Amino acid sequence: QVSSPRAVLPARRDSVPREAMAQDEAPIDFDNLGFALNPTDIMYVATMEMGEEWTKGELKPYGNVSISPAAGVLNYGQGLFEGMKAQRSETGDLVIFRPDRNAARMAMGAERLGMPPVPEEFFVNAIKTIVAASKRWVPPMGKGALYIRPCLWGSGGVLGVSPAPSYTFCIYCCPVGPYFKGGLSPIALLVADDYHRAAPGGQGGVKAIGNYAPCMVPALGAKKQGFQEVIYLDAVEHKYIEEVGAANFFCVKDGVVYTPCISVGTILPGITRMSIMQIAKDLGYEVREERVSIEFVLTADECLCTGTAAVIAPIGKIKHGDKEVEFAKGEVGAVTRKLYDNLLGIQTCKLPDAHNWVVKVPV
Repeated sequence: QVSSPRAVLPARRDSVPREAMAQDEAPIDFDNLGFALNPTDIMYVATMEMGEEWTKGELKPYGNVSISPAAGVLNYGQGLFEGMKAQRSETGDLVIFRPDRNAARMAMGAERLGMPPVPEEFFVNAIKTIVAASKRWVPPMGKGALYIRPCLWGSGGVLGVSPAPSYTFCIYCCPVGPYFKGGLSPIALLVADDYHRAAPGGQGGVKAIGNYAPCMVPALGAKKQGFQEVIYLDAVEHKYIEEVGAANFFCVKDGVVYTPCISVGTILPGITRMSIMQIAKDLGYEVREERVSIEFVLTADECLCTGTAAVIAPIGKIKHGDKEVEFAKGEVGAVTRKLYDNLLGIQTCKLPDAHNWVVKVPV
């Protein structure tokens, strides 16, 4: 049985390595950011032995980690991660978006993979700690964000198929620009007929590391054909939309917003997804969370995908078999634009935060 250790306060900000405090400006060009690995100079690390409490975390210089070749994460895929962003608000504050939901999702994933969950208070405090220590790496508003990658993995060695004896919680950060080149511009997607992302009863509903490598080959194949990503259908009936690569899917038809339901357990409950659903309702749109067939999608007025990395990506074209359909005349649809503007406005404090989603990071 997996234990649920109580929270321990993470590292103090005054434990930041001296080299991370020596310069006022980060050595990076904020005007030419892409979505690539440009890590900051520090990372956060906490460890625990199974059945005990999480140790007090530390901020360390970013670098390679030492791990047993028999580690549970290396041999049996006992690992998961989260994706978050820190941004500059309109007033210059450092803010993060709904960190409690990322904490809850990581805890859910840990339970599914037989790992001790990181308590919410511990998780959120750790995020605030590394963001505050990395403030010089956060791009100016409008030029990008600081991508935050919390990871949880079984670091202890184990030979049989069983939970690892010890665990590591690690967070690193990278300043990033748009996930898809071109920012808010329509992308083209190819429906995968020969591959599936997840199956009922599996781990598709949690952010497990093993969900991502199998998607690389289909994505590379799609890119060779001129598409940015792949749409995955369900593994049982092969007709219902599940995810777009590593993003959630939405479509709009006759003013109604549709998104695939997550009750089957094969679709990741995205933080951006749930936020867009609420924003759409706040704007007066009817939102339907249901099984959405590819046949229905090809008749939609607009399509889009959402995620922490992509934020919102308009879908300009979908190809399924011999059929290729264009949406919103290949432009950014009106509903998509409105949802994007409202989400970004809330995240950067330009618009009222009616649901208290934005958390200010003290520096």
